Amino acid sequence: MSLIESILSERPDGAGTDLEAVSTCVIACFDCVQVCTACADACLSEDMLGDMVECIRKDLNCADICAATGTVVARVGTRYAGYPDSTEALLRACAAACRQCAEECAQHAAEHGHCRICAETCRRCAAMCEELLVVMSRS
Repeated sequence: MSLIESILSERPDGAGTDLEAVSTCVIACFDCVQVCTACADACLSEDMLGDMVECIRKDLNCADICAATGTVVARVGTRYAGYPDSTEALLRACAAACRQCAEECAQHAAEHGHCRICAETCRRCAAMCEELLVVMSRS
């Protein structure tokens, strides 16, 4: 059991919710924050920096959106059904930012391993956000 799943399971209002979907999404968001930030920094070290500007922007935007989403979803935790509009909007924005970042990084993946890893991480985060949206729609 992850730490976030452990703490969410201790909430008095956590009964009957999908702790795994919430915790998996939070973990994916924060993994994406770290990987996108590292990818942006690695892009800054590339010889053809001008070719990497859009990738850096999308990495940093994705990292910021994932950080906000992970923080709010962790705070809302098992009470996500009580905040459907804002939580859904964040999850949709996060999934969209992740897809855009993954698409940009995929263009550089053959040359830059950090972009390949970032694209994979972003795709996973988008999928976890979308999965939580499905879970929320059933509540």
